[in-house]
Amino acid sequence: MSDLKRYINKRRASDKKFDKNYEEGYTDFKVSVVLRALREEAGLTQEELANKMHTQKSAISRIENKSEDIRMSTLLRFAAVFGKHVQISIA
Repeated sequence: MSDLKRYINKRRASDKKFDKNYEEGYTDFKVSVVLRALREEAGLTQEELANKMHTQKSAISRIENKSEDIRMSTLLRFAAVFGKHVQISIA
């Protein structure tokens, strides 16, 4: 286990606020990573994707760097560009 992983586990066990915020932040981070990976795998620049989504490059950058408040309609348009669908799971 890496030093970072040990630190995170220790901090989560001792700090309930950190634990809760970690889960929320990690989920946002995962969404951003998946969206950026889709774009990169397709060989598109942020500007090219923005044109396909009828939005600005800065909007794509915000989505890829901090997706915490991404609208469902935006997420659906993003997925549609790549021929994908959005699947939501509540666990």
